[in-house]
Amino acid sequence: MAKINIKIEGIPYEVEEGLTILEAAKACGYEIPSLCTFNHGECNLGSCRVCLVEATGARGLVASCVYPVSEGMEIRISSPAAVDARRESVELLLSNHNKNCQQCEKNEYCELLHVAKLTGARDDAFAGTHTKTYLDEVAPGLVRDTSKCILCGRCVARCQNAHGMGILGFENRGFNTVVSPAENRSFADSPCIQCGQCVNVCPTGALMEHTEIPLVDKAMKSGKHVIVQVAPAVRAAIGEEFGYPIGTPTTGKMIAALRRLGFEKVYDVNFGADLTIIEEGHELLSRIQTGGILPMITSCSPGWINYAEMNYSDLLPHLSSCKSPHEMQGAIIKSYWAEQNGIDPKDIFVVSVMPCIAKKYERQRDQLKVNGLFDVDAVITTRELAKMIKRSGIIYNRLPDEEWDPDIMGDYSGAAVIFGVTGGVMEAALRTVYYKLTGKEHDAIAFNEVRGHDAGIREASLDINGTTINVAIASGMKSAKVLLDEIRNGNSKYHFIEIMGCPGGCINGGGQPYVRSCFLPNEADDIIDTYKEKRAAALYSEDERQTIRQSHNNPQIKELYEKFLGAPNSHKAHGLLHTTYAAREGFK
Repeated sequence: MAKINIKIEGIPYEVEEGLTILEAAKACGYEIPSLCTFNHGECNLGSCRVCLVEATGARGLVASCVYPVSEGMEIRISSPAAVDARRESVELLLSNHNKNCQQCEKNEYCELLHVAKLTGARDDAFAGTHTKTYLDEVAPGLVRDTSKCILCGRCVARCQNAHGMGILGFENRGFNTVVSPAENRSFADSPCIQCGQCVNVCPTGALMEHTEIPLVDKAMKSGKHVIVQVAPAVRAAIGEEFGYPIGTPTTGKMIAALRRLGFEKVYDVNFGADLTIIEEGHELLSRIQTGGILPMITSCSPGWINYAEMNYSDLLPHLSSCKSPHEMQGAIIKSYWAEQNGIDPKDIFVVSVMPCIAKKYERQRDQLKVNGLFDVDAVITTRELAKMIKRSGIIYNRLPDEEWDPDIMGDYSGAAVIFGVTGGVMEAALRTVYYKLTGKEHDAIAFNEVRGHDAGIREASLDINGTTINVAIASGMKSAKVLLDEIRNGNSKYHFIEIMGCPGGCINGGGQPYVRSCFLPNEADDIIDTYKEKRAAALYSEDERQTIRQSHNNPQIKELYEKFLGAPNSHKAHGLLHTTYAAREGFK
């Protein structure tokens, strides 16, 4: 790209043409106070006016996040006019903001508070009437509090960019403007898939997950057997909450922390992932060999399931009937584990630690009950687990590295670990399908054709012992829609499709630690673009370290079938491990 010459505070620099002033300043070593510290092109309105600077050729002060640099431009960041203007912009935002910072769930991660400190904003500099507040706490996954919204539009752009859905938008005009679903409805009354991507980009506490920590606290006091199980993507990110570099797996310390929080048993959902692969792999082969409905689509992501039931109900027969891994494992805990330990399932309380906000909705689905009991009783996010650890006084980095409880659900394969990244479920399934079709293991073990952390569509055609299997992977509903429309139009060439709700997969779930460059001074400048890759690498590296790397070789999975389930896709397995789907009225 061509270079141009600019000056910042009188010092000459050469920068790439086409950058905004904010980007060019960052490249030259200046951090202009802004609310664009999580910017994937999703906050380009310039409406907050926090990043104002002086620039030659401009009439008055300009928002540096949207104003492009040009040849010979001279920029002043620290002029009295620019400094005063940025402070006043933040003060205006604060004047209509609920400043209950101590109680706010976004405490420690609030970007508005961050820029208020940087700019020296004064409390109550502009006093007056506040916009009418709307508090939406109806949906199982999401909470919306307009008293904390600063109308930046980041959530609006993220929903559109990730899913092409536009669930959120600007309602009303002027002082009455709010960001909400259409007609200011609740998330529960809109076609929102509860993925939580909007929460990930919200700079304040206006959008948050619905916390289930109180449910866990109550269960701990109830005398029930409180069992916790943790999704693979959590280990790749939980360390970020305690100062570890992004991409640092802290599995052993996480297990130690969970034990100290009082959980009776600490299990890895990777066991459930291996179980899912056995059931799903056999289901796929059965469909291919008997002329069943193809392509078969994965069913692990509850955000994707929500989208399908609301928008593509005609394609529901294409979904695998398998429950998601944590739901499968919850069902096994309340059946086989309960039986082995002589415990009434009613006295068991299963807690899932998930990177996903949509799992909070999923656990309450009526289709996920066995004998009148939900498979899982509470879901907390990675962030909620960190909150529980911090409030307990545990010093995370001083914990020893401990192992998962080793009894009937202690073993797992490398294939299960990679469920947390887009393409991981597909690769795990292919490792087992390859074995079932050939009678031997895939020599390279990994299927690199289906790897890649970015959102979008990836495809591969694999010849396995004379059987051609065409596969596709998509994450984010914007990408998934392309594949779904092909199926609907009758021109899909695929046998097996993996769809994940969040771009990049579970590593980028709505319940994962926030990635804000302003709070990550030790990370590289490109961390906003590379964090998914770093988290994915943590999972792939754990896969490579495992002795067992295929789900069908997990000895405890084999034992479960021999002693309890009988065979994959058996009548008993279907009763415990499979589910159904239904069209959502009013959302089509």
